[in-house]
Amino acid sequence: MSRVDYPEPIKELILNLKRLPGIGPRSAERIALWMHGEPAIFSENFASAITEAKAKVAHCHRCGFFTSEQGCGICQDSTRQTDLLCVVEQAVDVLALDKTGAFRGQFQVLGGKLSPLQHIGPEDLNIVPLLERLKTEPVTEVILALSNDVEGEATSNYLADRLSGTDIKISRLAQGLPAGGGLDHADELTLFRALSGRTPLGSS
Repeated sequence: MSRVDYPEPIKELILNLKRLPGIGPRSAERIALWMHGEPAIFSENFASAITEAKAKVAHCHRCGFFTSEQGCGICQDSTRQTDLLCVVEQAVDVLALDKTGAFRGQFQVLGGKLSPLQHIGPEDLNIVPLLERLKTEPVTEVILALSNDVEGEATSNYLADRLSGTDIKISRLAQGLPAGGGLDHADELTLFRALSGRTPLGSS
């Protein structure tokens, strides 16, 4: 006796929803059924929003933050300090730190962190663009705002080594960030204190 299952279009929708972060099989099933029950205009708007975001939002060639047809909100802000550069892993980390109001300098998004187990080396990150910026821009301090885990530590140490011997001060976020956690899991007060109490890293 054959088993009753959802029609193929519903199964395909569930399969794609399961690929989203934090969405398990049961959640994907519930979301798919809810979406199917909504008016057709919802599906059209939802699909259009996904297509528009993919087509019109990229990463800034200078800092790595999100940029659209209107340009990069970080690089176009003439009120930001040009002598401070904060290095983060992902573009979303820029939003987390900027919300604190404790930092009004520039940002550089690495696009990840060193991870030998996942075969992510220096050549896979935006390290070359970072080094090039430091040659041409009046940066006096680089703040390493990376995750407080093994990969984040390794990345911070690698960057500090690459920048050693220069006149640029290298610092990192102060205590307060949870071990093994990313910036996106920390609240604004914790990030504010971490930025305000940043500490030097190695010799510069």
